Amino acid sequence: MSHLSFPFRRFMTVGLAGVLLHGLISLPLLAAGTEADAHAALEQGRADEAISILKPLLAANPDNAEAHNLLCRVYYSEGDLDNAVKECQKAVGLSAGNASYHLWLGRALGDKADHASIFSAYGMARQVSSHFEQAVKLDPNNVDAMTDLGEFYVEAPGIVGGGIDKARRLVPQLESKNAARAHWLLARIAGHNKDYATAETEYKKAIAAGSNTARAWVDLAGFYRRQNKLDAAVDAARNAVRTDAEHDAALVDAAGLLQRMNREPQLAIHALELYLASPDKSESAPAFQAHVMLGQLLQQQGDRAAAQKEFAAALSLAHDYAPAKKAMTN
Repeated sequence: MSHLSFPFRRFMTVGLAGVLLHGLISLPLLAAGTEADAHAALEQGRADEAISILKPLLAANPDNAEAHNLLCRVYYSEGDLDNAVKECQKAVGLSAGNASYHLWLGRALGDKADHASIFSAYGMARQVSSHFEQAVKLDPNNVDAMTDLGEFYVEAPGIVGGGIDKARRLVPQLESKNAARAHWLLARIAGHNKDYATAETEYKKAIAAGSNTARAWVDLAGFYRRQNKLDAAVDAARNAVRTDAEHDAALVDAAGLLQRMNREPQLAIHALELYLASPDKSESAPAFQAHVMLGQLLQQQGDRAAAQKEFAAALSLAHDYAPAKKAMTN
C-alpha cells in the first residue's frame, strides 16, 4: 500500500552485452532541465533522464535541497538505498522544515533497514520513527506521511518507537483527512491483533469510503493472500483491475500479487500493459519495474523474445537497475 517494505516483522517473533551492441539501450546525454523536468521524468519512470537533469543542477548549486530530494527518490526507485539515504539526508540538512523531505528520508531508511543486520536495523528504525513523526508534525495534512507513520507504529516494536496504541491515536487525525486511509489503518491494527474478521470489515469499508477503489481492492487482495484465501485474493485483484479507470499504480500492485500467487498470469500481463500505456504512471510503481515484471510473466509463458524486449525497455529507462540486468542475462 505505501512505498515501504518494512523490516519490523522480523523484530516481532540475447544477453545484456548483445542488446547494448545493437543499440537498444541508449544511455542519456546530460540534459539541461529544471527540478520540474526531473520530477516529470521520475513520475514516468525515466530514471536515467532524471539523473542526467539533477546532477548538473547539483553541480551548479550543491545546496539545492529539492534536487537532492528528487535524486534520493530516483535512487530509491532503483533500489540504490545507500545513495538514496545520502541524498535525502542532504535534502533534510538543507531544509529541515520540509515535511516531504523527512518523509522520503524515513522511507529510504526503512527500506535500508530491511537489508541491514539486526543491530543496524534497530538504529535505523529509530530514525525512521523520528522522520515520519517530524513529517506529520510539519504537515498535519499530509496523508502519505500519516499513512506511513501508522504502518510503522503497527509493524515496529516499542523499543524503536512503534506501538498499537500510537497507531490508534493517529486514526482520528487520518480520518479527518482521508476516511479510506483511516479504515486501512484500522484494518492493519486489527490484523496485527489477529482479529481477522474486523480487519476484513475495515478493508471493505475502505473500498466503500474511498475514491481510489482500485487501491483499496489491492489492499483487500493482499489481506486475503496473507490469510491464504487465494481465490478471494484473485477476485479482489480482478476487481482492482476492473475498477482502475485511470490505469495507475494499483494495476502494478495487483499484477504483483497475482504473480506471487502464480494465478491468472494473463490478467497480470493485461494489467501491466494497461499501466505501461497509461499517462498516469507514477514513481510509486516505476515503469522500469513494471517492464521487468511483465518480462518475467512473458518468459514464464514461454515468450522469451517478448520478455527480452521488456527487459531491454527497463534498461533503456534505468540502465543501472539490477533486476533488469539480471533478467536480461538469465
